[in-house]
Amino acid sequence: MKYIPLVLLFILLSCKGQNTTPQPQFKHTNALVDETSPYLLQHAHNPVNWNAWNAKTLARAKAENKLLLISVGYSACHWCHVMEHESFEDSLVAQTMNSNFIPVKVDREERPDVDQVYMNAVQLMTGSGGWPLNVVALPDGRPIWGGTYFPKKQWTSVLEQIAKLYKDNPDKLIQQADHVERGLQSTSIIKPNTNTLAFNKETIADAVKQWSKQFDSKFGGLNGAPKFMMPNNYHFLLRYAHQTNDKSLLEYVNLTLTKMAYGGVYDHVGGGFSRYSVDEKWHVPHFEKMLYDNAQLVSLYADAFLLTKNKLFKEVVEETLNFIKTDMTTEEGAFYASFDADSKTSNGDLEEGAFYVWQKAFLKDALKADFELFSAYYNINNFGLWEDENYVLIRKDSDSAILKQFNITQSTLDAKKVSWKAALLNIRNARPKPRLDDKILTSWNGLMLKAYLDAYRVFNNKQYLDAALKNAEFISSKLLQENNSLNHTYKAGQSKINAYMDDYAIVIEAFITLYETTLNDAWLYKAKQLADYTFNYFLDKDSTLFFYTSSEDAALVSRNKVYYDNVIPSSNSIMAKNLFKLAHYFDDKTFETTASQMLHTIQKDITNYPSSYSNWLDLMLNYTNPYYEVAIVGSSAKDKLYNFKQHYVPNALIVGSTTEHEDMPLLARRFNPDKTLIYVCVNKACKLPVTTAEAAIKLIEQ
Repeated sequence: MKYIPLVLLFILLSCKGQNTTPQPQFKHTNALVDETSPYLLQHAHNPVNWNAWNAKTLARAKAENKLLLISVGYSACHWCHVMEHESFEDSLVAQTMNSNFIPVKVDREERPDVDQVYMNAVQLMTGSGGWPLNVVALPDGRPIWGGTYFPKKQWTSVLEQIAKLYKDNPDKLIQQADHVERGLQSTSIIKPNTNTLAFNKETIADAVKQWSKQFDSKFGGLNGAPKFMMPNNYHFLLRYAHQTNDKSLLEYVNLTLTKMAYGGVYDHVGGGFSRYSVDEKWHVPHFEKMLYDNAQLVSLYADAFLLTKNKLFKEVVEETLNFIKTDMTTEEGAFYASFDADSKTSNGDLEEGAFYVWQKAFLKDALKADFELFSAYYNINNFGLWEDENYVLIRKDSDSAILKQFNITQSTLDAKKVSWKAALLNIRNARPKPRLDDKILTSWNGLMLKAYLDAYRVFNNKQYLDAALKNAEFISSKLLQENNSLNHTYKAGQSKINAYMDDYAIVIEAFITLYETTLNDAWLYKAKQLADYTFNYFLDKDSTLFFYTSSEDAALVSRNKVYYDNVIPSSNSIMAKNLFKLAHYFDDKTFETTASQMLHTIQKDITNYPSSYSNWLDLMLNYTNPYYEVAIVGSSAKDKLYNFKQHYVPNALIVGSTTEHEDMPLLARRFNPDKTLIYVCVNKACKLPVTTAEAAIKLIEQ
């Protein structure tokens, strides 16, 4: 919905700009110096008198009757850094901001609730959004104007006009705030689904058919640029292709994953993925590396390998997790948030991608006789050229094509790749590294915890399980509180900020996965306790969806519910899937009813925007196709569990025990001290138990 009130148009159309001469800079300290967020600390010495978002700052705005100037970004954001350098480091610009406003800096990763409210407002007012996100609000926090990146002249001109308007005619801005507030409230209203509760295969088929019109059959992903990886989209499509035996759809998913792994968006030297590509062939990335992208992509590529046995997918998982282990893991077993897109050049200037790009002459000198083969493999040619004689490594041809072209064996090529990567990694590590955002975010750690478990399930690497268990213990000891609540972030020994709904949903999902991996039911009970907590503090009983913020949190302009699946699936879709599983484990009717009602509420919109509902579609497959409960009971349960998990079975949950277990309905009265049995059940009816994983798989496939 595009919403541009007259007052906003007046402000935008009257921007004339002005001359501003840079002034000598001085060492300045503002209130951000006491914060722990790396992004906020980056701005702690701006001449702008930045404040953090907190009760003290908001109370001051009301007491002084001054407009709030809210600037939201994150540490890996390239254009956030550009605007900081152009405007926030300039003393004349700072003078305009300090004189007329109370400037507030917000780390969107630390305060996603604040970011959501003002992003929604800017999207209502302008039709688009992004970061940096800049908003002017009344002293009570209600937004009146906003946008994203602004050049310095336009920025100061707009601020001066808003300040003048607030002084001369504040009623105009109050009227504007009323308009925006009503718009925000209308977008947060979710209309009930008055149809009879029912889920059918046709809804999913229609959604995929509509979605497929956007498929890029050459490079994978969706048509056009930029290209975002959207791991959950391809996780759903992978499952749907498998369960419907749709070979063409499976080929499309395989193409997409292959092209992403070939592209420059994948770090061929150090492992791991950048945020997205600016072009259609996955070549030139926006060079920031985010924990949440890499976590979800590890899970996706692990499942894709399990189904396809594509060696490339295994290589991606192993190299990405090695990058996480080496560069993004703390001694406590937690995971850092991100690496910046920018890094310093040899001249000391911050430049996007400087750490990752290569020049031909340098590569020739480093690789010597291997350069010709390397150049063909990673396209040190027009296909791989970016700008300013810089190359971003990208593959175009399969290994088999390269073997044929150069008449070499696979083992020779593999050995050379290992040698190339080691040599270039040593060279690259001597360069100034991108800045690290070293805060710990609960939800993103939950995603990486699950990623390690998914990789362990597929590849049986004990180190992956060890990393997962260490992280789970970190979450339990540092972020989980005695009352079963979570905190959102951790830094320098300090756990803080009441957690949001995605923190709960993602950690619950990770703990369920940990139970299915280890059969240690302590993790399953932790998951249930967290779910119970969300019912008390997050659930909106009218819509049966969960608010993003707790009822314990201070009120913002609007209280949102997040239900669109984005780069990370929505907190509500993840939670609905959690409740679906927990209902099976504990025979809990409240969980069962809530999960189905949540999906029913959402499904009326699914076919219109299927790519925004991929995780909901995944849940709908549970209702429209057989969904199995696989109970493995006996002294050899863990061995048989490993054998079972060597098969791709996305439509089953695992329950198991090596001892007598009467507390869980699916395990009660099933333990046999003399043998280990596998029960395959569907719709509360079980087939005769079998003794091998292969026999259980056969029952499911039949």
